[in-house]
Amino acid sequence: MSNQKFKRLILAVSHLVLGVLLFVNLIGKVYSSLVVIFGILFIIRSKNRNNEVIYWSAYIVGLEVLLRMSGGMFFYELPKYATLLFLIIGLIVEKRPHHISISYVLYILLLLIGIAFVNIPFNESIRKAIAFNLSGPVLLGVSAIYFYKRKLHVSEVLNMLFYMGLPIISMLSYLYFKTPDVKKIFFGGVSNFAASGGYGPNQVATLLGVGVFIFAVHIFYKQRFFHILIADVFIFMYLIFRGLITFSRGGMITAFAAIAIFTFHFVISKKDKLKDIIKYTGMIAISGIALWLYTSDVTGGMLINRYTNKNAAGKIKKDVSAGRVDLFKTELEVFFNNPFFGIGVGGGKYYRKEKLDIEAASHNEMSRLLGEHGMIGIIILLILFTIPILHFTTQPYLARAFIGAFFVFWFLTINHSAMRIAFPGFIYGLSVVSIYFDNEKDPHTKAFLNS
Repeated sequence: MSNQKFKRLILAVSHLVLGVLLFVNLIGKVYSSLVVIFGILFIIRSKNRNNEVIYWSAYIVGLEVLLRMSGGMFFYELPKYATLLFLIIGLIVEKRPHHISISYVLYILLLLIGIAFVNIPFNESIRKAIAFNLSGPVLLGVSAIYFYKRKLHVSEVLNMLFYMGLPIISMLSYLYFKTPDVKKIFFGGVSNFAASGGYGPNQVATLLGVGVFIFAVHIFYKQRFFHILIADVFIFMYLIFRGLITFSRGGMITAFAAIAIFTFHFVISKKDKLKDIIKYTGMIAISGIALWLYTSDVTGGMLINRYTNKNAAGKIKKDVSAGRVDLFKTELEVFFNNPFFGIGVGGGKYYRKEKLDIEAASHNEMSRLLGEHGMIGIIILLILFTIPILHFTTQPYLARAFIGAFFVFWFLTINHSAMRIAFPGFIYGLSVVSIYFDNEKDPHTKAFLNS
């Protein structure tokens, strides 16, 4: 076993243990603080020569939901601000020339205009309302500025995904010991808190879905977390299983959509296309069907009801979006009533409370931008869609496999979970990166391209 493989194995196994240690809140708080402190020190000391920023950022992005689940943070939004800080410090200390996209600088400035129109009840914190609604979008802007046309070797992208996946392995062990036996969990027609460790199933499923994608990519590239293929395949399937039993559909659907995009471009880049289409789609289909049938069985058939929009009694529910359509409609209503500058940052939540007696934050970042930023929100959305799509069309197919998957992750995640966590903001930046392939530097790419 090479030193690199041994290091990966040790890191993967140690993160299985970390998931158990995080049952002690103080350990989580100390650990998260150390990650931030050491991340800053390493980035400054190295002057970001080897893109250390992307590894530290990816790691804490993957760690965020687990820390929230376990209460392992002194500050609830720590991962978002830590990722933001890593990216900014990296841009400042690195000596390499880097093109700063004016479009994304404009995007951030347009976001800040909405602060001038904040109109929330006097007994509510304006600072919290602004921070809650803008921290994610601002992180997206800084991430896009950092990654815009930045050249990353495919091995760097794979290593980054590896570090993002490590804390998701910890989440698996945490869920295993935190949740009751699956046979003892009551499954109905809604998201299941018991199966997601008592924390929000939406966010848990989102990160489990990210883990599914990361392990799928590593399996395709013949890189291992646990040195042995069967071990990685087991974790891959267990991630899917844990994601499915949360009954939060968004995270799993997003993961499978991203894998489909990746697989399509991955396969058509190879010489023997037909053989690989059968090989990879067959592997995914067989494992997926087997897991689906098993999970449906252990949930008493409720999994099928959940994904076919039926309640526990088997009757079709009127709203497939679990209330998200109503939230979407209220934000469009706000936009039409305040078309120029919107209702102001954070105003949508209080508008719904006052007018409709619905107390809920937005689940859709697109409609939130329209409702709270008005016409400026339309300009922001045009920037966010136009640049990565144009960038995608200029990339080789093998690079498109990654870039397309990253963009799909961002787009679908913000449509079911807004930007409550750091992940969508960070992953958006990766959709405008430039990935290159060098046979001599990357033996996996060499074997792949020559196959």
